[in-house]
Amino acid sequence: MTARSAKAVDAVVGARIAVRRRALGLSQTALAGLVGVSCQQIQKYENGQNRISVSRLHALSLALGLPVEAFFPDRPDGEDAAELTTLRALTTTPEGQALADGFARIHDPAVRRALTRLVEVLAAA
Repeated sequence: MTARSAKAVDAVVGARIAVRRRALGLSQTALAGLVGVSCQQIQKYENGQNRISVSRLHALSLALGLPVEAFFPDRPDGEDAAELTTLRALTTTPEGQALADGFARIHDPAVRRALTRLVEVLAAA
């Protein structure tokens, strides 16, 4: 594995952590308290600046209620650029954050599907 691909995986894992944290309505400070690190460290993990140790990733998976493998991309190296762009848009822009937060509060699967279709149609236009 090259240093470049390792960094890309770090960024995807961090972005997926950020998406899950926000979906659960947790602040970076709250998640930091659950796993025993500083808020700044969570921020660095989510931005892909710092790699996450196995033990810390395990603690994060428990705190976020997902298996460890849920944070890793399914595709081979180099094919996760589009996902990373999407995840960053959801975690770093106010509009993306609002969309992710609102979507997480919708419990009706039919409404979620309808909203997803609407977004796909708007994106294609």
